Amino acid sequence: MRTLANIIWHIPFLGFLSALGVFLVGGLFVITVIGAPIGFGLIQLSKFLLAPFSSSMVSKKELNIEQNKAWKTFGVIATILYIPFGLILCVVTIFQIAGLFISLIGIPLALVLAKSLGTYFNPVNKVCVPVAVAKELETRKANAQVNQYLNK
Repeated sequence: MRTLANIIWHIPFLGFLSALGVFLVGGLFVITVIGAPIGFGLIQLSKFLLAPFSSSMVSKKELNIEQNKAWKTFGVIATILYIPFGLILCVVTIFQIAGLFISLIGIPLALVLAKSLGTYFNPVNKVCVPVAVAKELETRKANAQVNQYLNK
């Protein structure tokens, strides 16, 4: 079913153009060394947009990936500088979501794009992972919350 949804995303709705656009913007940010953290995040987002029903965006914090403190600080500064570009990308995506809601088939695709809006606002430290990994992370987080309540 995910494969069929990914095909529908690409063939009639030209999802590969969204992925290509985000990849090119990410490449421009990587070239301008200051925007490298943003660019890498947008490239991860373009990987997500190539197969939105088979992958998910999660933060590196949830995956327990340790990063250099200097890179984290640089990422925060780059995120502040990125806000105008992020707003433009979000507005374009919101128009795309509105256009997808017009057709009945486009509604699930619009919901996938709506999930990616958070990444457009803050692409630093986001990673594209398979859906199974994202579900396992959610399960572990839920188990930790259950254990927290049981230990009270």
